[in-house]
Amino acid sequence: MAKDILSAIQKKAASYFRDSRGSHDWSHTERVYKLCVRIGEKEGADLEILRIAALLHDIGRNEQDRTKGQVCHAKVGAQLARQILEDVGLESEKLERVIHCVRTHRFRGKHHPESIEAKVLFDADKLDSIGAVGVGRAFLFAGEVGAKVHNRGIDLSQTTSYSQEDTAYREFAVKLCKVKDRMLTREGRKIAEKRHRFMERFFERLHDEVEGKI
Repeated sequence: MAKDILSAIQKKAASYFRDSRGSHDWSHTERVYKLCVRIGEKEGADLEILRIAALLHDIGRNEQDRTKGQVCHAKVGAQLARQILEDVGLESEKLERVIHCVRTHRFRGKHHPESIEAKVLFDADKLDSIGAVGVGRAFLFAGEVGAKVHNRGIDLSQTTSYSQEDTAYREFAVKLCKVKDRMLTREGRKIAEKRHRFMERFFERLHDEVEGKI
């Protein structure tokens, strides 16, 4: 693939993040891109497809945030990505492979990754939600929706997304603690184990500090 095509895709993708929230801004895409290359090299994936998919995977995110989760950003992103790739003239076979990656990368999506490239993107995207970066993003998102700092004592089954109780700890307890068991590649699982252990230690420390034990 010519560098000018990848550059054109990157420029167009970045334009969708001009007004994005900090928890899902362009820097998230850049980190996912790097993880995709790292994992893709280990797993024998097609890096051309993977690089394009990584750049485009979250371009529908603003629409999901705008509707407070009523719209699936993977579905919207796949539609937007198709138009971008048609505009830059990517051949149809490659285009469909990229679209599959974008459509199936979401944690709670209805579509499942089938190709190795889609599995790598799925893992890379989820890995950026855990570990030290994941904790930072969880607090960023909590601040964006006006949530509390901490709420360990509450019944999490009675809480909802985009509410005052949608704290970083809720994100960990409801979603992030499960990420390591959802990895689809060997390299992804190795990275996830280390990042998961860090989160466990962090939130135990947070509990103790909130209770005045440390």
